[in-house]
Amino acid sequence: MEETRTGRRRVPYEARPGRSTVVAPDLSELTGPTSGVVELPLRLFWQPNRRINLDNPGILAWMYETVLTESVSVQELRTWLHGPTLIRLWPKLFVPRGVRQAWEERHPVLRAQAAV
Repeated sequence: MEETRTGRRRVPYEARPGRSTVVAPDLSELTGPTSGVVELPLRLFWQPNRRINLDNPGILAWMYETVLTESVSVQELRTWLHGPTLIRLWPKLFVPRGVRQAWEERHPVLRAQAAV
């Protein structure tokens, strides 16, 4: 936990209880796949068949929700997310409040996109 200048502890935004949200410092760093079939690592998706068809718009959005919620490193975000696609999908994604707040605080373009 971080402390503010007043000495109060600042609670990090949580992706889920006990897990802080990881946010990419720059959306241009996100260069992940946008089409085709990919296989998510077991750490992100705990199913025997982890193959995801990104050409299905609903599945693509679901994968973004999963990666945003489950990632524990910026490298995972860089590997699986694509900046322009994230901006386009942002208003439609169902992510925990802590994830949405953390990303929109760091990247105002997402907040602006959500308001459109």
